[in-house]
Amino acid sequence: MKATKIKMKPGCGTSNNLVEIDEIYLTGATKDGFYKKADVHDYLTKNPRTIQVNISPFPNCIPATSANGEKYVKSAPDSTTKDNLLNLPRV
Repeated sequence: MKATKIKMKPGCGTSNNLVEIDEIYLTGATKDGFYKKADVHDYLTKNPRTIQVNISPFPNCIPATSANGEKYVKSAPDSTTKDNLLNLPRV
């Protein structure tokens, strides 16, 4: 599956904080569409390395938990300075 775009929480449209991503659009899933980040987190916990960010070098998405216990998703680190998920188109 590929993560192709993101939807930020209301009022956070220009944020570069991964925790402020609200939904992630997945293609290649049972049904293409937006999924809540907590649901994507739970899926990745059970099915690691099954979702990649649709930006070269196509890093895997990884489940993570904030200091406040909020579930979110990030991409595997690479040579870019900003997480590849945050480079996806925003809607």
